[in-house]
Amino acid sequence: MSVSRKLFVAMAAFIVGMGLVFAFVTQIVLRDALEVMVAAPRKEKIDELSRLFAEHYEKNGNSWKHVHTLDVENKLRTETGQRASIVLQARNRQILLSAGEAEPSTVLRFGVRSLVRLKGDTIGFLHYHDPAVDFMSRLRIGILDSTTFLLILGTLFLVALSLLVAYGLAKWLTAPLRRLIPAIDRLGKGELGIQAPVTTGDEYGKVAKAFNEMSNQLKKAEEIRKHLVADVAHELRTPLTIIRGRLDFLQQSGRPIPPENLLPLQDELIRLTRLVEDLHQLTLAEAKQLPLERKPTHIPSLLRRILERVGPEAAKKGIHLSLDDFSGEATLSVDPNRITQVFLNLLVNALRYTPEGGSVHIRIDREERPEEKQNMLRVSVSDTGIGIEPEHLPHLFDRFYRTDPARTRSRGGSGLGLAIAKEFVAAHGGTIEVESKPCRGTTFIVRLPYPGKR
Repeated sequence: MSVSRKLFVAMAAFIVGMGLVFAFVTQIVLRDALEVMVAAPRKEKIDELSRLFAEHYEKNGNSWKHVHTLDVENKLRTETGQRASIVLQARNRQILLSAGEAEPSTVLRFGVRSLVRLKGDTIGFLHYHDPAVDFMSRLRIGILDSTTFLLILGTLFLVALSLLVAYGLAKWLTAPLRRLIPAIDRLGKGELGIQAPVTTGDEYGKVAKAFNEMSNQLKKAEEIRKHLVADVAHELRTPLTIIRGRLDFLQQSGRPIPPENLLPLQDELIRLTRLVEDLHQLTLAEAKQLPLERKPTHIPSLLRRILERVGPEAAKKGIHLSLDDFSGEATLSVDPNRITQVFLNLLVNALRYTPEGGSVHIRIDREERPEEKQNMLRVSVSDTGIGIEPEHLPHLFDRFYRTDPARTRSRGGSGLGLAIAKEFVAAHGGTIEVESKPCRGTTFIVRLPYPGKR
């Protein structure tokens, strides 16, 4: 059963139930009110007759024997001089006594019915009738019949109208879902990126927006997967082609192979091994399974050691290296090997794309974030290099992404370094971002959680 039908059935059951309850309660209340209205003017007379019959019943040993001998004629006169009629019934509805001018059937139908009780037990039923009671009773029956007819007619009309409104409401409420279902079916058939119409701002609209975002993410993930397969195949094909070509050449020469001829093969194997290891580390980091050996690490000292490591290459290109520490005693609980790999990659990239005579500057600061209850250590690596075009910045941390597709591998690398750096920083609870302008240099900013205080 569809959602709209379930909603309609639920509302229909509620409407019909409430209609029946309303009609039933109205009928009960109206009937009781009319009965009280008819019986109230004759209550004293009826109570007097009931006591008379109850005393006779008790005197005769709890029996109605000789009840017809009671003189009730003088008690049947009303205040207006009219003569009333009564009918006394036993508990089994047997008529014990009938007095007055009216027929017993008329008294039973149009008279006021009262219980005859003795010591709390019902011993019979007394029906009292006079012209005024007859008029009021007929009026009561007419009102009840008319009211019952109007209640039935009104209830049926209101229920029918309410059901039509409920049907339309159920259709209207589930319309956004019906518009979303075709998009879901198309997505299930592989049409990634399909968008559902967002026509409302309520929960249905939020569901449609969430679906659209999910569809876009799936499309993006599929594109990344395809590109990853192609990039991995491309990266692996180059060293494998070189190794195979050299081996074929050496095999066809038919001469002993000098050791120095094997060095290029070893270089390609090292490059291939490094690529596979980088992919393995990146996969572990993205799966949140990267092992971290955290230990207290003084970040300024670690960065100075990295600068010493890249110092010879910087000196060869005439690039000036500098470090400013404004953090004080910045000791963090991190994996020093992973963090070293992050900053070494950033510095190597900075040296690679900074022309001769340029500079690379590292600055260490602390950022206080009281609203987040977490301070951050901010490390920026700035260069005066060629910069990066704005359209490349959002994709800079993607796997195998290069700002220049035609860039040679000797200069551009495999395209995994920044992706690995991002995942390593994220594994430590930090963030990494980039700011760059063409021909004016690039700045990478790494933020790591810092528990210390000023």
